[in-house]
Amino acid sequence: MKLIIPMAGRGTRVRPHSHVTPKPLLKVKGQSIVERIVDTFGRVLSRDIDEGVFVLGPDFGDEIRDQLRGICDRHGMKAHFTVQETAEGTAHAVHCAGDHLAGEGLIVFADTLFDMEPGVQVEDSDVVIWVKHVDDPSRFGVAVRQGDEVVRLVEKPAEPISNEAIIGIYYVKDLGRLSGAIDDLIENDTRGKGGEFQLTDAMDALLQDGDTFSTAAVTEWMDCGTIPALLETTGHILAKEADSLKQGDIKDSVIHDPVYVGPGAHVEGSVLGPNVSIEEGAVVRNCVLSNTIVFANARVSSGVFRDSLIGQHATVDASPQIVNIGDHSSLGPRE
Repeated sequence: MKLIIPMAGRGTRVRPHSHVTPKPLLKVKGQSIVERIVDTFGRVLSRDIDEGVFVLGPDFGDEIRDQLRGICDRHGMKAHFTVQETAEGTAHAVHCAGDHLAGEGLIVFADTLFDMEPGVQVEDSDVVIWVKHVDDPSRFGVAVRQGDEVVRLVEKPAEPISNEAIIGIYYVKDLGRLSGAIDDLIENDTRGKGGEFQLTDAMDALLQDGDTFSTAAVTEWMDCGTIPALLETTGHILAKEADSLKQGDIKDSVIHDPVYVGPGAHVEGSVLGPNVSIEEGAVVRNCVLSNTIVFANARVSSGVFRDSLIGQHATVDASPQIVNIGDHSSLGPRE
């Protein structure tokens, strides 16, 4: 089975942290969003995933491919890469998987983390769509039912026709049929919401053509698409995975859990927590941090920070404040 992850988007709502690192590769408590998705399916599916197909942006370099290959190697998967040159919607992103749209597979848009009960069965339907009931469905594609049967899929409905939001996770038994439905949209320039080619519309075409559809539920659905959401989701994961928080070196410090200190990280003379994630190789000295993420190999000293994100390899030595600085940045006095 294939896992197809379109990830060519620019991640504008989590900038500056997505300038160098694609949003799906941002770490949440020591593990990237992509690897957490792979782990989740490995735990809950009754089938193995043996191929990963990643639809990348045109400027994504070898380092990103190497990270994705590493994820696949750790999970016994073969990695494939394709490129989406221009962003023209969710259906277009899947279309850019090209020749890999054959056989069966999962399609996941890596804007969120999620969990579900083990033992998910996908074999009895042509398409399985994961959904969640929401109060405001206008921001999502929705599944419309008659009784228990799904009869329509509608992208961002103007009228409240369903509260079952489609959350960007799909199983497709025949990816070739989905590819044909997407080709029809593109060849006929059938654009949906936002003037883009929408995957919801391609899926609905399969539904109307007689494919059997079912839905599956998630037990958790955690947004990673904005700075506040990434901080909130990190706090939730820290509390959930409290058995593996202290992996680095902590000296003369006070910890108010949940706090994660990753491998090779060093904390000294500081007060951390709650909801602080110090990623691998980072150094924190003489700081007070709460609700903050310090990404890999950053250096933070002599500051009081809350609700902050500090990028990879950044250096921060500054007065108390809320900061959001990207990779390889510097904040503080010049030497």
